[in-house]
Amino acid sequence: MFEIITFGSATWDIYLKMEKDQLFKTDKVPSGAAVGFDLGAKIDINDMYFSFGGGGMNTAHTFKKQGFGVAYCGSVGSDIPGKEIISEMESMGIGTEFIQKNEKPTNNSIILLSPDNERTVLAYRGASEDLNKEEILWGAMSPSWFYLAPLSGKLSSLTEDIVDFAKKNKIKVAINLGNSQIILGKEKLEPILKKADVLLLNLEEAALLTGVDKKDEMGIMRELNSIHPGINTVTKGPEGVLVSEEDVLIEASSYKVKVVDKTGAGDAFGSGFISGLIKSNMDLEWAIKLGIANSISCIQIRGAVNGLLEGSNDIEKIGEKIKIERKKII
Repeated sequence: MFEIITFGSATWDIYLKMEKDQLFKTDKVPSGAAVGFDLGAKIDINDMYFSFGGGGMNTAHTFKKQGFGVAYCGSVGSDIPGKEIISEMESMGIGTEFIQKNEKPTNNSIILLSPDNERTVLAYRGASEDLNKEEILWGAMSPSWFYLAPLSGKLSSLTEDIVDFAKKNKIKVAINLGNSQIILGKEKLEPILKKADVLLLNLEEAALLTGVDKKDEMGIMRELNSIHPGINTVTKGPEGVLVSEEDVLIEASSYKVKVVDKTGAGDAFGSGFISGLIKSNMDLEWAIKLGIANSISCIQIRGAVNGLLEGSNDIEKIGEKIKIERKKII
């Protein structure tokens, strides 16, 4: 029996390290900087790396490394990357019986890393979007938790079906909304979110969902509480995380490390946080510590799944670096 089943994408990631002369400043893009290549030229790459990624796969890795029985439900292609993804999960002891195969190519990402490890992702959303609701082995699912990583593109339409099944079968739900789900609108999402136990967002996503300026963090958390009465988490990258439950707001700082690769940091926090809730019998502060520690560990090693924590024996020691403050939501 699996304790947790994850939903979301599984991808084959290709990392390419960019050189300084391939970067330039421009006012034509929001960030003010871009990657540029000579059209039609053959470009030498001095460093490349293959890894696995995708929200469903990343989070399944965390749960397995934290000692849980976990399976992944998603779709991959019948191609070499799809076979490699299944083989990787089987070698980890992650359940693969809920994986569907289809004729679309497996999701792929090309991740361009700048010299200071800022990333640009070229994402192909292939087979994962074609997860067939009618072919999901619903009758074989009886975990304690569902974890929904962002469901992109057409896959976002399954959000309500998955949450409704969980509610009907007394399965707790953690849901990390992505942009494809958020653009469905608050009116469409609110009745779905009221059936979930934990909502996970980053600050930009939370601002988009609530319609509150991201500078007004208290306003965002107050509005999230009205949309979703359970546990709400809002990550702020290196600045830490906000977590609310009812009228209590917990602000937690992060701590500085050398960043090698930010890919998968959000998945690492979310799955680490849920692991912490389960292990601590819903102790929010302990869960925050595990979530931040898992994310920090992730970004110090290249690849979304390679740096994830093995177990949680050192969390109390790591947690000393994390400043936590409680206040009322007003």
